[in-house]
Amino acid sequence: MSRLAPRNDAWRIHPPAGNQYLSDNGSNWLFAVTALFGVTTLALFAHKFRARNGERFFHYLFIIAAFVGLITYYAQACDLGWDVITQANQINRSGLTRQIFWPKYVFWVVAFPAVVVALGVLSGVSWATILFNVFLTWIWQLSYLAAAYTPSNYKWGFFAWGVLAHLFLLYSTLVHSRRNATHVGIRSDYTKLVAYANFLWLIYPIAWGLSDGGNVIGVTASFIWFGILDILLVIGLAAFTIFLSRRWDYGRLNIAFTQYGRVPVHAGTYPEKNTTAANAAVAPGTRTAV
Repeated sequence: MSRLAPRNDAWRIHPPAGNQYLSDNGSNWLFAVTALFGVTTLALFAHKFRARNGERFFHYLFIIAAFVGLITYYAQACDLGWDVITQANQINRSGLTRQIFWPKYVFWVVAFPAVVVALGVLSGVSWATILFNVFLTWIWQLSYLAAAYTPSNYKWGFFAWGVLAHLFLLYSTLVHSRRNATHVGIRSDYTKLVAYANFLWLIYPIAWGLSDGGNVIGVTASFIWFGILDILLVIGLAAFTIFLSRRWDYGRLNIAFTQYGRVPVHAGTYPEKNTTAANAAVAPGTRTAV
């Protein structure tokens, strides 16, 4: 009787390297996470057809985040997208070299901004503040990436800059943005969502410091940790947001973006349109009473 071939042969086709590397079981775990992101992408895409034309903004954000999660986790499950980096810490315990996977940083560079854009739009802060928060997530994750590729203890300098960007983001989302979430019924929902996201974000530096940073835990163990965090952050927050959004008035919140021009306009409050209309109504050269 011939022996059945293993279903996952990525580890054989793309053999790992380094003292600390992704195991065969780790690859299986990453394929499972890939499947979850794939299902989430399809589920969100299908669910957006149940939403009205002006109420698909959050669907689009999380579809993009989940789609990138699908691609990057697939690459890592196939044992692709890595470099062997010399380590400065825990050499006697964990070995001199470690597989560093860069696709997870690509995922974070896309997923974290999707989260801050969703939170920022919901809170009602300016687009300048939202853009500032997006750049903070990029500084945070690119600093971690630079640190992961640094073979000496100078990596902790990059880590410190990433932590500083993280703290700025923490203040901006938990304090500044929360003050702007003044719409009826939104402040409570925003508080729940931002507390959920920031709680998970606080765990990322610990996980990174013990894995790509400090070389304390193995590659497979780190992927189990990051995989759970990414699932909770993107899939969990997407489900939480879509569930809560059922009771939001997109018109009053001025976030029914697709209602401008190409689809029927529903009743809502659009201050910028009202201001434009009022200015146009005043004839050139006329003076208003003081």
